[in-house]
Amino acid sequence: MADTLATHLAGIKHIIIVLSGKGGVGKSSITTQLALCLVQRGNKVGILDIDLTGPSIPHMLGLDGKQVHQASSGWVPVFADENQNLCCMSIGFLLQNKNDSVVWRGPKKNAMIKQFLADVCWGELDYLIIDTPPGTSDEHISIAEYLKDINPDGAVIVTTPQTVALADVRKELNFCKKVKLPILGVVENMSGYVCPHCEECTNLFSTGGGEAMAQEFGVEFLGRVPIDPSLTLMIEKSNDDSATLENGLIKIYTESNLFKVFNKITDRIAAKVIT
Repeated sequence: MADTLATHLAGIKHIIIVLSGKGGVGKSSITTQLALCLVQRGNKVGILDIDLTGPSIPHMLGLDGKQVHQASSGWVPVFADENQNLCCMSIGFLLQNKNDSVVWRGPKKNAMIKQFLADVCWGELDYLIIDTPPGTSDEHISIAEYLKDINPDGAVIVTTPQTVALADVRKELNFCKKVKLPILGVVENMSGYVCPHCEECTNLFSTGGGEAMAQEFGVEFLGRVPIDPSLTLMIEKSNDDSATLENGLIKIYTESNLFKVFNKITDRIAAKVIT
């Protein structure tokens, strides 16, 4: 299995896993923004969504209702841009109705993740970003086990500033150490709220908890990302086909205030991956 998987994924230069021990901290939005920033730099990027019971990436990329096509060599991921520099694979593309629930036990989840890695035609990619569900359960153990011989570049850990979130995210950091998964750094998401009228940032949930946790564990603090309503508007607009074709999701994002913030975080992640 390991040799076959390594051969199949040989065209992928870097693999980054986005993790958090807490739900609702915005892993999918961090995954999406990282992918968009990397594509904007001229990279070919794939996103693998292994949140099997709550797939968000298709909606985040404006791909609701799209379908996966079968080729002789396997599944072809869904592309989010006309230049085919950003592609995605998610169980959300395989459901008859996006509101259908996925009620699976561990073995079936493991088999699906294995199939996503081994049977999807990822081709040549600069980055494969893996979006995960919260916790340290079946999906996390499976992805760590399947990729252990491929040596992924590491994990980006996502938290919010609140104490209750930090307590669960600490468990994720310990999980990474147990499975010997390198930690690229910690992102503090929802760190402040950007007013859509005056663009002033107000700390709703306090701030600084993610940075303090990173120092506690001896890992890099990658930066803070505020809540910005313009991101939600961008996502909703991207699900309008005419808007997507006319402007492009990547172009819309690069014109947002969040792009300036997240581009600095991308600089730090890219530097750690390249070195």
